[in-house]
Amino acid sequence: MFSSLLIAFFVACSAETEVVEVEKQVVVEKEVVKEVQVPGETVVTEVVKEVKVPGETIVETVIVEKEVEVEKKEKELVIYSGRSESLVGPIIEEFSVLTGIPVEVKYGKTGAMVSLLQEEGSKTPADVFYAQDPGGLGAVSDMLTPMSREVCNLIPAWAVAPRAADNSCKWIGITGRARVLVYNPNVTAAADLPTSMEDLTDPKYKGKLGWAPTNGSFQAMVTGMRIYWGEEKTKTWLEGIVANEPIIYPKNTPQVQAAADQEIEFGMVNHYYLHRFIADKGESFAARNHYLSNGDAGSVVLVSGAGILDVSDNKDNAERFMTFMTSKVAQQYFATQVHEYPLVTDGVTPNRLLEDMASLNKPDIDISQLGDLENTQALLIEVGALQ
Repeated sequence: MFSSLLIAFFVACSAETEVVEVEKQVVVEKEVVKEVQVPGETVVTEVVKEVKVPGETIVETVIVEKEVEVEKKEKELVIYSGRSESLVGPIIEEFSVLTGIPVEVKYGKTGAMVSLLQEEGSKTPADVFYAQDPGGLGAVSDMLTPMSREVCNLIPAWAVAPRAADNSCKWIGITGRARVLVYNPNVTAAADLPTSMEDLTDPKYKGKLGWAPTNGSFQAMVTGMRIYWGEEKTKTWLEGIVANEPIIYPKNTPQVQAAADQEIEFGMVNHYYLHRFIADKGESFAARNHYLSNGDAGSVVLVSGAGILDVSDNKDNAERFMTFMTSKVAQQYFATQVHEYPLVTDGVTPNRLLEDMASLNKPDIDISQLGDLENTQALLIEVGALQ
């Protein structure tokens, strides 16, 4: 028994040991990730995996779809503004901040903006034209696209033009601007105030009147006279004013100061210029507004307004701008800061300095017809009011 075990032991020890070398595989995994981002849509992720094994490389591509939130960049809105930056710049900036829509504004006189739009034609970069008066909007009405009835219905019907059968419109009013006579109560007693624009042709006012015949709002008023009175009566009125040798001013503001300084007895202006003086200088400022109550063309309420260019490729954001400008935020800004009449009054606190809009006896004029400035300017030239 012992000898058998001993023999087995020697056999085992004398046997050659075989060493087997096992090749070690080293796996190196490499990922290349590609993402395609489309604003507001599914993001497709492509994952490419490389697995290296001695002697070969295995490439595996995996396509993965996943929903991720991708920030959408708003397209810049280009506005041509015939209103000054000091008046509308702050509220346009507010629109940009609240909506995230970047805005570029080109400022100038309404007439200059009209000329620029007509010159640029279909190549204009403008998305929105914002004018100080209906005349400017009417002059480029054929370049404006119809807006949805939802936008058009935000504004009272009298301040929207032209209204189509489907309730769409080419432009909307944003604020109201009443035509008034500015005067000095220390010079003219309330009982002696004119009752109509026709009274101003009385020779007793010779050398005592002020006007700004190159001003767009004045020309829009004369256009209203042509519509309401007719061509002949308007021409007669203009000739009567010219005969009274009015002092010519470049715009409304200096007429208000001239009335306060007793340089003129009456100036023909928009209502809000006086209130800017009062806001700046206080209630002691000498001039005041006289609203004509007989409902003739001299008491017309003009509007500042805006429309969307037909060639715009950013119409959705343009309509968002229109909607914002009729919002409570914007309308309150115009009532409080600019002293103009809000056209959307729901939730808007009236400016204590302004006459109630409902109390104004404005003439029944189709505001879309106030765009006929060319014939008005021709008439002003004919009577010698314009060079």
